[in-house]
Amino acid sequence: MRASRWIRALVSRLSRYSRGWLPWSRAAARFVPTYPSGVVTVRRDVNAPTSAVWAVLADGWLYPTWVVGASRMRAVDATWPGVGAQLHHSVGVWPVLINDTTTVVASVPTRELVLRVRGWPLGEGDVRLTLTEHGGSCQVEMAEDAVSGPGKVVPGPARQVAIAPRNTECLLRLAYLAEGGAR
Repeated sequence: MRASRWIRALVSRLSRYSRGWLPWSRAAARFVPTYPSGVVTVRRDVNAPTSAVWAVLADGWLYPTWVVGASRMRAVDATWPGVGAQLHHSVGVWPVLINDTTTVVASVPTRELVLRVRGWPLGEGDVRLTLTEHGGSCQVEMAEDAVSGPGKVVPGPARQVAIAPRNTECLLRLAYLAEGGAR
């Protein structure tokens, strides 16, 4: 009981200070906390059309350029980003690399991409990317949570405190690629 109270206090304190104490928090991304029952959704306004953001997501070879932790691509299924398609990537820093996969769970072109990401030995997680057109720009929302493995043992609010800054950086990288015209 005391441990859960301590975790809630830590999450509350980090959530309160996260908007101004780290460089990534000064970016255009915003957190939408849903503690303790759900996941944190990170949002970013991208100064590019939805089609440009989707083009980056649809090019599996660009995955390690915008996903924090992914270090290299080994193969991309020809049907990417279709449902069931996989990216074969490595996670980590050389010389300690783990070969793993990411699978498309749901895909609505230029609107939504749901991925099952594997990062063993930490486990597996689900990531939902939602794109919304706003005039000539795009708002991207990213939500992620562990679904299996050792990462699932960590209490939800503590997991989200670690995931939110990572996803903020992912969306910053995605925005740079889309705004810069990466194909």
